[in-house]
Amino acid sequence: MELKGKRIIVTGGSGFLGQHLVGQLRQAGCRQVFVPRSAQFDLTNEGAVRRLLMQQRPDVVIHLAAKVGGIGANRLNPGSFLYANLIMGAQLIEQCRQMGVEKFVQVGTICSYPKFAPIPFKESDLWNGYPEETNAPYGLAKKLLIVQLQAYRQQYGFNGINVLPVNLYGPGDNFDLESSHVIPALIRKFVEARDRGESVVPAWGTGTPTREFLYVADAARAIHLAVERLETSDPVNIGSGSEISIKDLTELVARKVGFKGKIVFDPSKPDGQPRRCLDTTRARELFGFEAAVSLTQGLERTIDWYSANRSAIAAAA
Repeated sequence: MELKGKRIIVTGGSGFLGQHLVGQLRQAGCRQVFVPRSAQFDLTNEGAVRRLLMQQRPDVVIHLAAKVGGIGANRLNPGSFLYANLIMGAQLIEQCRQMGVEKFVQVGTICSYPKFAPIPFKESDLWNGYPEETNAPYGLAKKLLIVQLQAYRQQYGFNGINVLPVNLYGPGDNFDLESSHVIPALIRKFVEARDRGESVVPAWGTGTPTREFLYVADAARAIHLAVERLETSDPVNIGSGSEISIKDLTELVARKVGFKGKIVFDPSKPDGQPRRCLDTTRARELFGFEAAVSLTQGLERTIDWYSANRSAIAAAA
């Protein structure tokens, strides 16, 4: 699909990943990219979804909008996370089908994978078990949207695709300690501890679980490629293809920030899924994506961005 000249809606386009994706689309010559704001279009409301599509008449819809958070936020909000993510996606897909949208892009989550999926996660293992309990409601909501797009392609010929990004990080991330993911939370904790001269920083869990991380600009590039080239509703992993333990990640962030004190892990806090690492073969084969930014490079860029924007982040809180 040639995207120049297409009318494109990016839900969640003002968010972390969305800003990077919208920027890349516009740099690539896409001049008709619309980003709906929740104040104007509540995507959990069917009437608002229909009004959005009637006003914009999109050729392509890229659905990034989601209600998300780290382990703590998922534990506190399982019902609202399930409902909001399920209803937004299901209504958008159905209304886009009725409106004759040319292509729908569902950006899912690796939280949909079974808790004990073999490493590296292959798309064929997606249904071989229940997700990790702390984020299962969110993961299952997104998982059902995969089924919806597969079913709609089979019954209606609707061109919907499913991509599953791994944990993202980078400039512009959410650094709120109540709702952020692990990398921005660690950066903020260690920067503040360094500046206050603290000798100890607590960290959640045992430190033994592993995670895979993808720099946000790489993720945006992967989605851009998928919109242009992917023509199957079967899910495709998007990641870097490498994993790191939370302990090693924590120590790496501390070194990069310049924190000299001690890190104390709290095993009373949940670890989440034991391991996460993706098989990214299909993304490479189907639309030519490979990650370009290493974790070390990405962390340095993210720390630099946070350091330069701390005052603005604090003022906006």
